[in-house]
Amino acid sequence: MKNRVSMRDVARAAGVAIATVSLVVHGQPGVSPATKRHVLEAVKQLGYSMPAASYPTQNQTVGLLIEKSAMPVMLDIFYGAVISGFQSEAQRQGFQVFLYMFDREKNNLESLRSQLTENVRGLVIANDGDVNSEMVIQLEALKLPLVLIENYVQGHELPCILGDNYTAGYMAMAHLLSLGHRSIAVLPGPTKYSSLQDRLRGCLAAAAEAGLLIPAERMPQSHSHHAKKGYFEMQEILRLPERPTGVVAISDKTAFGAMEAIKEAGLKIPGDIAIVSIDDVAEAAQANPPLTTVHIPKYEMGVLAMQKLQQLINEGSTLAVKSVLYAKLVVRASSGGPV
Repeated sequence: MKNRVSMRDVARAAGVAIATVSLVVHGQPGVSPATKRHVLEAVKQLGYSMPAASYPTQNQTVGLLIEKSAMPVMLDIFYGAVISGFQSEAQRQGFQVFLYMFDREKNNLESLRSQLTENVRGLVIANDGDVNSEMVIQLEALKLPLVLIENYVQGHELPCILGDNYTAGYMAMAHLLSLGHRSIAVLPGPTKYSSLQDRLRGCLAAAAEAGLLIPAERMPQSHSHHAKKGYFEMQEILRLPERPTGVVAISDKTAFGAMEAIKEAGLKIPGDIAIVSIDDVAEAAQANPPLTTVHIPKYEMGVLAMQKLQQLINEGSTLAVKSVLYAKLVVRASSGGPV
C-alpha cells in the first residue's frame, strides 16, 4: 500500500484527537500554532502522506488579542460581530486567525510575547480593558505589524480602527433631550474601557450644552463584575426618591438589563421611562420594545482592521492613521417624550 500510516496513528503519536489532525492536514483554522507544530512533527516522523495542497505556507497566521471576560468572546453581542468581520476578511486573504484570550491574573506577558514572535505575522488588539496601554506599548516593541480596534494609546502613533464613540454618546443624549426629557439618568460602563469613556464624555457634553447637569446619584457605579450589570444599575436608579423619565445606557448589553429591571418594577417603556443606548447589536431590533440605539459598524471594524494589517504585512511601515467609523442614530419604540 502507498500509505500504511493512518490519521489515527498520527493522532495517537501527537496525543491529540483525530479531528485535530484532520484540521491540520487539510489546512483548516481552529488549531493553535503550538498544536499544529506538534501534529506536523508527528506527520513527518511517521511518514504520513498529507494532501499536496495541505502543507501550510510560511506562517500565514495572524493573531487577534482580546481580554478574557466572563462571557465567551465569540458570544459577546458586540465583539462577536467584530471578530466575525476580522476572521472573514482574514480567510478571504488566505490567513488563519489565532485568538489569544488574555487573563491578567493567569497569563504571563513574556509567554505571550514569545508565542506572538514565533507564530504570527501580525497582530490585532481588540478593545483595551485588561490589555491596557502599558501592555500595548510592550507588544509594540516586538516590531510585529500591529493594529488596534476600539483602542488607542496617547502619544503612540499606532494604526487603529474606532467607532465614533464620542459622537454616539452625544447623539444618544441629544435624542432624549430633543424629545423634551430633562430628568435623565446615565448608566455608564467600566472606566477601564476607553471606548465607553468616550461615549460617556459625549453624552455628558450634550447634556451640558443643554444646561443640564446629571447628578451623581443618577450615574451609578458600573457593576462590571456582573453579566447583568445594567439590571442592577437600573435597580439603583429606581430606588431614588424621584425616578427619571429617560435613561441613556452606555451599551446595548447594559440597556437590555435596564429594560428588564424597568419592566420588573411594573413600569412601561417608553411611557414611564424612555431608554436609548449605543451599539445596535442584532438583538436590539428584537427587544421588547425595540431598542432605540446608536449604530456602531462592528463587523466593518473587523474587516478594516484585517485589511490594514494585511497592508502592513505586505508593505511594511506605513503612515499610522486613526480611522473613525461614523455612528448613526436608529430610532425605535423604546424612546419617547416624557409623561
